[in-house]
Amino acid sequence: MINILIVDDQKHIRDGLQAMLHQFPLKLNNIYCAASGIEALNLLRQHSIHIVITDIMMPDMDGLALMAQTKEERIEVEYLIISGYSDFTYAQRAIELGAKGYLLKPLKREDLQTSLDHVWQEIQTRQTLTHNMQHISRLAQETDRKELRMFMQGALNDEAWILQIQDHHPTLWHNYRLCLLREKCWINQPGASSAHSMEAIAYDVFGTQGCICLQHSPYLILAVDGAIDPDALPAALKVALIDAVTVMTDPQQGLKVLPGSYTQVLELYRHSYLFPDQYSILPAHIEHMEQQWQLPYEELYDLFQSVGTDNSGKIAQGISAIFHKNVLQRYHIRYTQQLCGATVKMMEEYERIIRPYMGEEALDLESLRNLFDYPGMRDYIQALQQQLLRLNQFYFEYKHSYRNSQDLNEAIRFIHESYHKPLDLAMVSNHVSLNYAYFSNLFKKNIGKGFAEYLRDVRLDKARRLLAETDYKVVEVAAMVGYESYKSFTRAFRLVMQIQPSEYRQMMRQKVESEVQYRSSTP
Repeated sequence: MINILIVDDQKHIRDGLQAMLHQFPLKLNNIYCAASGIEALNLLRQHSIHIVITDIMMPDMDGLALMAQTKEERIEVEYLIISGYSDFTYAQRAIELGAKGYLLKPLKREDLQTSLDHVWQEIQTRQTLTHNMQHISRLAQETDRKELRMFMQGALNDEAWILQIQDHHPTLWHNYRLCLLREKCWINQPGASSAHSMEAIAYDVFGTQGCICLQHSPYLILAVDGAIDPDALPAALKVALIDAVTVMTDPQQGLKVLPGSYTQVLELYRHSYLFPDQYSILPAHIEHMEQQWQLPYEELYDLFQSVGTDNSGKIAQGISAIFHKNVLQRYHIRYTQQLCGATVKMMEEYERIIRPYMGEEALDLESLRNLFDYPGMRDYIQALQQQLLRLNQFYFEYKHSYRNSQDLNEAIRFIHESYHKPLDLAMVSNHVSLNYAYFSNLFKKNIGKGFAEYLRDVRLDKARRLLAETDYKVVEVAAMVGYESYKSFTRAFRLVMQIQPSEYRQMMRQKVESEVQYRSSTP
């Protein structure tokens, strides 16, 4: 699609040219119009215009002056000049400034169309060549980058190739640092990654000759000019409001040491987790770290003694103390990794005990396996605390449930033993040493009915047996099963059985007599 700008101080000429252009078989995108060279220059600065059709003689800024100014400002555009003057001087000057055609007024439709077709074909040819050259250049750069990455990771080692690639950027490979940029965000966090923005900032800081991108994912790795202050890139990222950690090796000499530099920068990257407040990590940060240690098993055992209690604060404080940054920063990152592994292993042991009682609930211990899956150490410790507190809650409920089952068994035994006496919820909850309201809720949750209903059913079950199997009077049965009055007993019995106690006794005796007659008549 082509964008054309018409420049002429006479409106009827602009309108006529515009109407003529719409008649041509051109794939027009936009046609802009300007009444002066100054207005045209502003439009050229604001829009991507391919061809300008301009008059020469205009007030303020004529067509030739417009061409000269756009050439000075490096605005890429092609010109067709139209004029009512056949003076060769104008034509010569226009050609010197790069005009693709010089057309005389009155303008012939065929001449304009031929000139436009010629210019547009030239533009398309140039665009195609440029695109092809850029594509070839990009393919070559991508090939070099891929081979560099393979060499950096130890998968390629060809002496001739090393010398050839080193010659492409001799200044850089003579003195460079390997730089890793870790953006502080979750891997699966919504939102676009800033990798390309960080790369662009790095090229601004080090220049196109002082920076080569070697890897984009899972983190950005660059080779950068070792002579430039290593704090320059972190400062530029901070200005751009990009929250990232910059890890840099010491200055390196020669492409041959790139694999070793890669190992070093990954080591620094892992250690960056120990310095959550540092935005720039250099070898000096880790060179004094201790290489030998003993894991704090006693502190871990003491911490896990609190699991299953209602003291969640002590657990959170214990994790914070064991994983305190002042402790972690004393040792190589392997200490922290081993400490994480030991903590997760102990959580697994506790989970294994209560797993049959957890149902569909579960801990997400798999998410704690790899420290480096998290944006930083603080995030990992927070996740560890959350899982440990969940374990504490599960374990607490497990222990509490075990105690509750014992308490309920004792309460039910006591009810069946004492149903014939005056009995209420307060007496039973006091017998098992539980709070009245807590015991009421616990009883209903586990038995499926309230205490009063359960006691009524126990008493009536005993009463039915006495009515069916003995000759005690109904009023005597009522007292024997714990009812203080005959009236309250018969009311409860009728509510549950839908008949009176006396009717129930008569029905049961008739049933027994029928069974006896049946057995006696059976040969």
